[in-house]
Amino acid sequence: MSTTQPKYKRVLLKLSGEALMGKKDFGIDSEVLTRVAHQIKRVVDQDVEVAIVVGGGNFWRGTDGEARGMDRATADYAGMLATVINALALQDSLEGEGVITRTQSSITIQAIAEPYIRRRAIRHLEKKRAVIFAGGTGNPYMTTDTAAALRAIEVRAEVLLVAKNNVNGVYDADPVKNPQAKKFERLTHRDCLDLRLRVMDSTAFALCQENKLPIIVFDLQARQSIERAIFGEAVGTLVANEADT
Repeated sequence: MSTTQPKYKRVLLKLSGEALMGKKDFGIDSEVLTRVAHQIKRVVDQDVEVAIVVGGGNFWRGTDGEARGMDRATADYAGMLATVINALALQDSLEGEGVITRTQSSITIQAIAEPYIRRRAIRHLEKKRAVIFAGGTGNPYMTTDTAAALRAIEVRAEVLLVAKNNVNGVYDADPVKNPQAKKFERLTHRDCLDLRLRVMDSTAFALCQENKLPIIVFDLQARQSIERAIFGEAVGTLVANEADT
């Protein structure tokens, strides 16, 4: 890494379910979990405060359930449960690395997770505990992208790190389907909204724009990508205010 000191002292990492799936077609790739836990351990040891929002798309997507005729709200609640599975798996990997970890859920599951309480989450971070937010926002029709933006703003994170699965930034088209897709190195939040770039949903982008929260979109599978982003290396795509780009 290019610097010896982290650029950011409090971050929120958004891990999509697909990123946790790695090369598998379904579920969780234990090697991916281990790599993520290793990197989080190293940055926590550098006094970086790390919060994490996990998606659930490796197990369930509410829109897929709706497409099969399921009530959308019910399907979304099922998706929230999928995020809890991922949160518990990640918590176990982090604790295996010696990282003190707390999982907070937006839906009440007292036996396995704390309820989400903003001030308690901030206190955990101040004590150098990793905090995993599960259950999305706790509301149907809202994505975990929106949950990530909302929690990042609530806990006063300095940056939102969006980890993708084998996609190393923001493109003007799907790079998997279109080899000629152009990668953007830097964008503004407004660019993302105007160009309708589908890296995150528009509500998440709008929240980040309004609260001047920078976003870094990068490939989770790239070497030490979480660490490199936190230490200020140019990884993926930076989305920020006009003055910062």
